[in-house]
Amino acid sequence: MQGQGLRFEQHEIGATYRTLARTVSETDIVTFVNLCGFTEPLFMDMEYVARESIFKRRAAPGALTFALSEGLIIQTGLIHGTGMAYLGGEIRVMAPVLEGDTLHVDVEVIDKRETKKPDRGIVTYRHRVRNQRDEIVLEARVQRMIRRAAVAS
Repeated sequence: MQGQGLRFEQHEIGATYRTLARTVSETDIVTFVNLCGFTEPLFMDMEYVARESIFKRRAAPGALTFALSEGLIIQTGLIHGTGMAYLGGEIRVMAPVLEGDTLHVDVEVIDKRETKKPDRGIVTYRHRVRNQRDEIVLEARVQRMIRRAAVAS
């Protein structure tokens, strides 16, 4: 982990980063669905899952996959102390994540632009969340406001 995240000027279009990996546990899924109210049988009722689901294992909501990917990215230190705001993006769930799957994120800087404010810029990233078989399970295009280097007065 980096001690200080990259400033706007340090972000290079085309640069790529890879996070550490994390295995999704039953506890992760159950805690998330209870916290957020995702009380669908697909997430909560293992008899239903055994009988009705094509997966036959507990599935993670796509929102949990995205949240875990954000945590993995934060752990890299890439935006530590320099990320000012999450400005949104586009998220596409590509494949299911099931209990026991191990995820990592490939992050690519795909665009950056200055703002009128001298202390910040906007960086656009592409996140590809991959499982242990290197399959993309979620893809996101994310924009963040990133702190610029100090401006001399």
